[in-house]
Amino acid sequence: MRISTKGRYALRLLIDLAEHQNNGYISLKEVAARQGISKKYLEQIIPILNKSDILRTSRGSHGGYMLAKSPDQYTVGEILRLTEGSLSPVDCVDPIPVDCARSADCATLPIWQELAKIINEYLDGITLQHVLDQQRERYANDYII
Repeated sequence: MRISTKGRYALRLLIDLAEHQNNGYISLKEVAARQGISKKYLEQIIPILNKSDILRTSRGSHGGYMLAKSPDQYTVGEILRLTEGSLSPVDCVDPIPVDCARSADCATLPIWQELAKIINEYLDGITLQHVLDQQRERYANDYII
């Protein structure tokens, strides 16, 4: 399994919106500047997120995007499944598995099933709020005398 740029950038976009949630609607231009991501690339990710009601949008000169819910209600797994489709390490353990003639006798199938379970449980256990809290803690402990 490899997380694409789209998945990584979607996660960075949502973390940025979570971090600045008290500032109201945030423009993609602001997010792009802070995150070092092309605004054009973010514009390609937004429709994927909008389909899932993850974002609130506002048009106009002071428009932009904000999270529809609080950061503790979004998991990394949920976000990555939206952008990546599946987090399964192999096709035979996808939510809609690919038929395989060997599946009934496959010695490795339990390995892939357990790996998929571990990946999903791990990523579903991390919320955007958790990421923000870790980042704040890291910066709080990063001081110079």
